[in-house]
Amino acid sequence: MTPHLHRLNPEGLPPPVGFTHAVTAVGGRLVFLAGQTALDGEGRLVPGGLPEQFAQALSNLLAALRAAGGEPRDLARVTVYATDIADYRACTRQLGAVWRRLAGRDYPAMAVVGVTRLWDEEAVVELEGVAVVP
Repeated sequence: MTPHLHRLNPEGLPPPVGFTHAVTAVGGRLVFLAGQTALDGEGRLVPGGLPEQFAQALSNLLAALRAAGGEPRDLARVTVYATDIADYRACTRQLGAVWRRLAGRDYPAMAVVGVTRLWDEEAVVELEGVAVVP
């Protein structure tokens, strides 16, 4: 846990799995991270399904965060846009493993939003976020 972010999971709410119910921030610099899909460094969509695209999109989001001087633990909020919520639910264990491998065990406040289509037509997932960098 970072001293500038406090993750809160109050009693009475369901136990969070892969997210935190609330995150407060004290001090630091806000970093707004643009939506990232599974484009590689050449601008091509990585092959594979949701887990592979999620891994690339998260890697892209974290690369932008690191360029702003932050680390995964500095993420306060992440919104996931998915074109197939049923597939997202079916892949939650794999997606959780990807998150832990790339971002660790600190989870931000998160939401998953179902969408009909993303900017990159073949993309099935997009991630955007807000971080507080000390």
